[in-house]
Amino acid sequence: MDIKIAERLIGMDYPSYFIADIGANHDGSLERAKYLIRLAKQAGADAAKFQNFRASKIVSDYGFRTMGDKQSHQSKWKKSVAEVYQDVSIPFDWTPELKAVCDEVNIHYFSSPYDFEAIDYLDPFMPAYKAGSGEITWLEALERMAKKGKPVMLSTGASDIGEVQRAVEAVRVINPQIVLMQCNTNYTGDEENFAHIHLNVLKTYRLMYPDVVLGLSDHTPGHAAVLGAVTLGARVIEKHFTDDNSREGPDHPFAMTPDTWADMVCNTRQLEKSLGSTRKFVTPNEMETVVVQRRCLRASRDIKAGEVFTREMIDVLRPAVNGAIQPFEIEAVVGTKALQDIPAGKELRWVMLGE
Repeated sequence: MDIKIAERLIGMDYPSYFIADIGANHDGSLERAKYLIRLAKQAGADAAKFQNFRASKIVSDYGFRTMGDKQSHQSKWKKSVAEVYQDVSIPFDWTPELKAVCDEVNIHYFSSPYDFEAIDYLDPFMPAYKAGSGEITWLEALERMAKKGKPVMLSTGASDIGEVQRAVEAVRVINPQIVLMQCNTNYTGDEENFAHIHLNVLKTYRLMYPDVVLGLSDHTPGHAAVLGAVTLGARVIEKHFTDDNSREGPDHPFAMTPDTWADMVCNTRQLEKSLGSTRKFVTPNEMETVVVQRRCLRASRDIKAGEVFTREMIDVLRPAVNGAIQPFEIEAVVGTKALQDIPAGKELRWVMLGE
């Protein structure tokens, strides 16, 4: 099943759709957010995505403080978890301006909503909804997005197959327009994360849900995971985007830059062309190769009309000109009679032979 995001058809027969997740990389600056939108467009992104949350609606300051040491990628944060979320949250009133810049440069605008108010507020501005992996067990939020009638992109990082099934069914009973995205939610950018991305899960998703579009939300370095995912059928790709990996902030270190993003898109477009058809055939650019690289049957010496062919009178040599007898037919030639004089090296044709 194909889906439509704004004017773009998304599915197996269409180019992969790239979402540049600017996320928190605006660093609290509206102008910087606009600048990153323009860079993402120039680098080949199809959409620029942000995240609409308010610290008090997404994290419990009490919960994180009483949990003790920060976990995972948060262990490197200098401020408390709640303070970091507060610093990188996007004011709702940025939305019209961000959307206007996206429209200006012809790139789709997205923002992942993290509370009910954000889900409702963002609806007029976006052609689809993107639910982050952390929302996969919050069915109320997923159902609220689904009821908007737009495609729902569902990341499935840090979840098991039962949790994925529950989330997909909650959305699908309301809205069949789903992009199911494999994801590994480790944000360290470590090379070891390639061992944990498990792209073959996309095969499982395809078997379980043949009617959904597949995708990848990725945080591994480089392009390997993206290219692998596209090979396995993913057609929506989300990666974090920044202009400088050395900037301070939670998402900068593992994000793609304009140069690496452009390389990723270029490599993917080459891959998409390479995947081609499931039908095996001689392609147009191989037609001449068929002649110069294959062999045909040729006279190994001068042959007089009336001579009966033995195997020793036949060479198997390149080129295989059109109409010549092919090597797999050699046994049918042995025992036939030459109907004309045939010079040494001449290709053999059936019109030259008789009983």
